[in-house]
Amino acid sequence: MSTLRWGIVSAGKISHDFTSALSTLPESEHKVVAVAARDLSRAKEFAKVHGIPNVYDNYEALAKDSGIDIAYIGSLNPQHYENAKLMLENGKHVLCEKPLTMNASQTKALIKVAKEKKLFLMEAVWSRCFPVYKELKKALCSGVIGDVKQVTVGFGFRLEHVDRLMKKEMGGGTILDLGIYTLQFQQFIYDHKKPLEVQATGHVTDTGCDIAMNAVIKYENNQLASIQTSGLCELTNEAVIVGTKGIIRVPNFWCPTQLMLPNETKEFPLPKCKHEMNFVNSVGLRYEAAEARECISKGLQECPSITWNESIQLAELEDTLRKILGVKFPEDSQTY
Repeated sequence: MSTLRWGIVSAGKISHDFTSALSTLPESEHKVVAVAARDLSRAKEFAKVHGIPNVYDNYEALAKDSGIDIAYIGSLNPQHYENAKLMLENGKHVLCEKPLTMNASQTKALIKVAKEKKLFLMEAVWSRCFPVYKELKKALCSGVIGDVKQVTVGFGFRLEHVDRLMKKEMGGGTILDLGIYTLQFQQFIYDHKKPLEVQATGHVTDTGCDIAMNAVIKYENNQLASIQTSGLCELTNEAVIVGTKGIIRVPNFWCPTQLMLPNETKEFPLPKCKHEMNFVNSVGLRYEAAEARECISKGLQECPSITWNESIQLAELEDTLRKILGVKFPEDSQTY
């Protein structure tokens, strides 16, 4: 396959980290050829930092650029659906930041567009592409901890100062921002099974956004998952898998470089990057970019590491948790 040509939608922090991570991959395989932002000055500054030749002040122009193969969507949550749909309708493959959309209805509608256009669409659950996840799956299949019965995973930081998390119109709340990581992890461990029951409680701000959530998800075969999110305090930010014969721990489970097995700890160091990063282990975004390229080269429309059905399951779980806590977005009342 020839070089995969990327267009970057939005010039924010995560887009910076993703583009920086791409620079650690061979230029013969990945090249960023354009960036678009609604603020032209931000797009120009982004392009200057990353050496990007084409700059646009609107997403439509990027979507119509015939020199782009795939669009990376790094915009705010409420813009994911429209931006990704725009790119697909203009013949672009799409790697869209998580959550893929605001709810299950949007997710199903977006996948329908990708199917019709015969294009690649992937929710950027970058965690799944880390080498630790591949090694973790091998360990579980080997039976090193026996039959898994409990998964506990919490994700939380002091986030009251983060504007987008506190505003409903910006797709705020911890369920969509942090909860998707905890949900995808327990879903990964339990092989994407459908839950028998979901119970949850939490706290909601005056603006209608969830600021903290605890949930218990019940599966068949006496399996349980306990997940927590918080924007009020830093949690352990570790995943613990308990089986009938032992325990596995995954520090920094959303972007892990270490796997703590019962009898050994395995390390998977990340490569160095020339740019300063905004988020922990962001150079690991290179793994999802590499998987996207591999899938496209094979003619796949979805990534085996995070399939369309899984994205729908994740959205449905997020919808369920929000409903229990009483968090509703304008998108929930619309038809797609």
